[in-house]
Amino acid sequence: MELRHLEHFVAVAEQKHFTRAAEAMSISQSGLSASIRALERELRASLFVRNTRSVELTEAGRALLCEGRRTLAAAEAARDAVAAVQGLLRGHLTVGLEQCLGVVDVPALLAKFRSAYPGVEIEVRQGGSTPMLDELASGRLDLAFVATAGDPVEGLDLRSLSREPMVLVCAPDHRLSAGRPVSLDDLAGESFVDFDPTWGARTISDRAFTTAGVAHPVTIEVNDVHTLLALVAHNLGVALVPERIAAKRGDHVTVPLTPGSAADWQVSVAVPTGTAASLAADALLGMLPTTAVHN
Repeated sequence: MELRHLEHFVAVAEQKHFTRAAEAMSISQSGLSASIRALERELRASLFVRNTRSVELTEAGRALLCEGRRTLAAAEAARDAVAAVQGLLRGHLTVGLEQCLGVVDVPALLAKFRSAYPGVEIEVRQGGSTPMLDELASGRLDLAFVATAGDPVEGLDLRSLSREPMVLVCAPDHRLSAGRPVSLDDLAGESFVDFDPTWGARTISDRAFTTAGVAHPVTIEVNDVHTLLALVAHNLGVALVPERIAAKRGDHVTVPLTPGSAADWQVSVAVPTGTAASLAADALLGMLPTTAVHN
């Protein structure tokens, strides 16, 4: 099996379109189609269901996609290893990042890395922690800075950078703004402002309310910390947020939760376990302050 055939297959699977995949790979569409046909002949299986608008993976194609990505990542790691022996570090480093984590200055870290390893191409993808963990497991990311409740994830190593409690934020004139610790039962009947469901803080809040058996109606959903705090300050809802976010400037009031109400918000750098981590990822991890990373 040729690596270029796998590369072409993964491109079509991700683009779900032969023309777009051919453009992304800088080859002709006929050449791409021939490559896929050659792979299907070798495997004796159809990999795509084709129609006039898009293509979908067959069951065989879905089985190949995950292993194909791993094979390509392993091949890249092998090339990088040879370059490293020759005193070079090159290749491609893809980093995931949930916004507003605030524990590590990621732009400064990446600038330091680029200065030290100019032969490595850096790609950054910002998004929610939940899909980024999936992308790490499938090999589409090399490492990611994520926020979770700290639960183990199969196939991934989550190295803790910080941990802090969740707190309530509300308007200054809200009935719970006196400052005494509140339980989730005290929040029954409230409307909530919250983040997108893929954010770590939202996952923790959803789980806490489900466990407590208390309704958690999110009437306003945002993707920005400052907008959330402003909406809360105008009494358009209350929110559970990490202590670090509640400490940001705004006209809201911060109220502690009773112990055990919600899991702590943990910021971690996540990498694949075992030999799957790339040399470039290892080099970037080596630039993190050692006092901040706990296995």
